[in-house]
Amino acid sequence: MRVFVAGASGAIGKRLVPLLVERGHEVVGAFKSPSNLEKVRAWGAEPMVLDLLNEAAVRKAVLETKPDAILHEATALGGGVDFKHMDRSFAQTNLLRTKGTDALLAAARDLGVRRFIAQSFASYRYARVGSWVKNEDDPLDPDPPEAMMEIYSAMEYLDQAVKGAGGVALRYGGFYGDPTNGAERAGMLEPVMKRMFPIVGNGGGYASFVHLEDAATATVLALEHDVRGIYNIVDDEPAPVREWLPYLANVLGAKPPRHFPAWMARLAAGELAVMMGTELRGASNAKAKRELGWTLRYPSWRQGFAAAYSSISLQALVSSPTSRS
Repeated sequence: MRVFVAGASGAIGKRLVPLLVERGHEVVGAFKSPSNLEKVRAWGAEPMVLDLLNEAAVRKAVLETKPDAILHEATALGGGVDFKHMDRSFAQTNLLRTKGTDALLAAARDLGVRRFIAQSFASYRYARVGSWVKNEDDPLDPDPPEAMMEIYSAMEYLDQAVKGAGGVALRYGGFYGDPTNGAERAGMLEPVMKRMFPIVGNGGGYASFVHLEDAATATVLALEHDVRGIYNIVDDEPAPVREWLPYLANVLGAKPPRHFPAWMARLAAGELAVMMGTELRGASNAKAKRELGWTLRYPSWRQGFAAAYSSISLQALVSSPTSRS
């Protein structure tokens, strides 16, 4: 197929584009920064500078390139996250998930593009009651924390818009596997290495991860299987913070994480930190494995963390400036 990939230079795009080319697809790789032009061309794609928030430019790009499928993987998560004001950190990404999705869907309708896949998210979103591991049919959190209300709204908007248009929303787990990626370093690796990521309370809040390579493979399978609806794209082992965080610290050669009681974490970082550390639910990948025939290279974050991070020089990563993709 001829595939239009928005966000071609991002964390997943840099794995997705070469994989699509390897599997015989013709790829148009769109990105915002002109500095990525030669990089995307080197992966075998036709590069295109494009602002997804410019609806007229998006329509022109899609109509001129005439793709058979559109993949929306664009985010703006190059730096750190302010956990007390998450919506501020995600403001541009929220626009890409709403206005950017609308622009791509409108262009797809105009051209008659049937296959449309968009990046969504599984972690943080499922209702914090009942089972600790949720599937795609389980209800989402009806009462999101105040610091993330706009994030929740944008993700739900994307899910419903894409699903309503007959496309696929892939609810990925937490991405990992690229220590050079600015968001990954600032959001997870550096805080763990500097002991700024504590275990809160009983550390019972669950997380679901997915290695970027496995996420890219699942995305290609969703494209080639011509499916519809929502899929959790996560690994086989949802796990509480008290399990995965010390393991990651050990892999990185860092000191074990600190333990904070909930009241202290609430004062220092806000209610969101307590919720994430004690109440979050994980996600099941059973549907994706069953319907897409997805086999993970890293079925657990245990293998994946070791493969991605065990060779990192701790001091070099902590002391060097955070890179941005």
